[in-house]
Amino acid sequence: MTISTEREPETGPTEYTSLLPKPVDEDVSNHTGETNNNSNEDSNKSLMLAEFWLLLKRCIPVILAYTLQNSLQTISVLIVGRSSPENLAAAAFAFMFATCSAWLIALGGTTALDTLASSSFTGSSNKHDLGILLQRGFIVLGLFYVPVAILWAFTEQVFLFLGQDPDLSRDSSRFLMCLIPGGLGYIYFESMKKYLQAQGIMRPGTYVLLITSPFNAFLNYLFCYKFEIGLLGAPIATGISYWLSFLLLVLYARFIAGSEYWGGWSWKAFENIGTFARLAFLGVIHVGTEWLAFEIVALAAGRLGTIPLAAQSVIMTADQILNTIPFGVGVAASSRVGNLLGARDARGAARAANMAAWLSIFLGVTVLAALMAARNNFARIFNDDERVVRLTAEVLPYVALFQIADGLNGSCGGSLRGMGRQHIGAAVNLVSYYCGALPLGVWLAFHGWGLGGLWAGQCIALYLVGALEWLIVIMSDWKKEVEKAFSRMEVHERLEAGGL
Repeated sequence: MTISTEREPETGPTEYTSLLPKPVDEDVSNHTGETNNNSNEDSNKSLMLAEFWLLLKRCIPVILAYTLQNSLQTISVLIVGRSSPENLAAAAFAFMFATCSAWLIALGGTTALDTLASSSFTGSSNKHDLGILLQRGFIVLGLFYVPVAILWAFTEQVFLFLGQDPDLSRDSSRFLMCLIPGGLGYIYFESMKKYLQAQGIMRPGTYVLLITSPFNAFLNYLFCYKFEIGLLGAPIATGISYWLSFLLLVLYARFIAGSEYWGGWSWKAFENIGTFARLAFLGVIHVGTEWLAFEIVALAAGRLGTIPLAAQSVIMTADQILNTIPFGVGVAASSRVGNLLGARDARGAARAANMAAWLSIFLGVTVLAALMAARNNFARIFNDDERVVRLTAEVLPYVALFQIADGLNGSCGGSLRGMGRQHIGAAVNLVSYYCGALPLGVWLAFHGWGLGGLWAGQCIALYLVGALEWLIVIMSDWKKEVEKAFSRMEVHERLEAGGL
């Protein structure tokens, strides 16, 4: 295998082939004075606007897909929760535990594909390398899931050790045991999405979930009530929906777009597993450090009293939906930056990373304005208690400000993943959250600030994270990042040559 420095387009411009900007000679000498300078400035502005628009178009279907993806478990909780408060609590608690374990592998571990697949797609002369990376993802992430599945089988003892109610511990543990097969389907579905996104194919995840989301609701109702399985019908139905989503995405890749880069099953997938596993593990840490911080905030809110906990539940439910925006921008940024690094376009990669940051700020300001406009009545969507409505309105300005920083964290974190620098994001998260913002937020919460203090701490953390990550992106040596991207591919080339 050889590594090419250029990639000729194979077909006309489509969603998944118009990935790279047309080459622009930015080093041409100025022969026409001020007129040429103005022309260059106009050209740069046009490139930035084109990049902004491209990233916006690519992140929208990703945002919709993650929103629909979250709806699968939300619908499951709502349907089974109507049978009894106990079932509602058990389903919600089980899915919360799933989010902090298996879903971390799905959303954090697959960032290794953000790094490796996107640069391989544009940088490797062997187009089937992309399929080998997907197979490697199936193997590594499947192995990552094994200890999680074992943990889920014994969660009753874990929950009892943590002081949870015995009935809740038993029911949640049974729920998770039934969800074990479905968890692997979730991980593989996310892997398939990354495989297609590396090719610039962003929409299939949305198409598939538009089918499986209502089907999931039907299955949940059928299993829980018509078949009278009760609580355990929900994880069985949701697990089937995850596997169906994966299979539909495979069919899309096979018959519509994406199969060209598959190449069939290969023993090469077992080579260079260490590099993939390291990036996947760092991705889990990167995502997990932020998610765990939110769980700590939720636990702290519970100690403030019933009304603060209710207001926190309203805010967190809304924020889980809003979080799909920065996450979607981050996915678009990581695949775009990786594509450009693989195309040896250092300036283009730098431009894409910076425009992703500006796009996230633009979207964050838009969400901020919407939240502030609705702040006095926002909580009524979830609860009519005036005390909850009033407290939510008091805290919402912090939550609104949080959206800009969360967007910046998402976009710059995505750019770092595209560069293969997940460890930077993980380190920044650890320091910002656990060495500063969380202790400060908890101290403020219990010294007069209440729930607002917890969110003030979160704001401080995210602005620190966002600012530091953007500074790292700006100061990056992009020519060196191109070399590092190709060095990762050259390691694969040497291993492949050694195996022949």
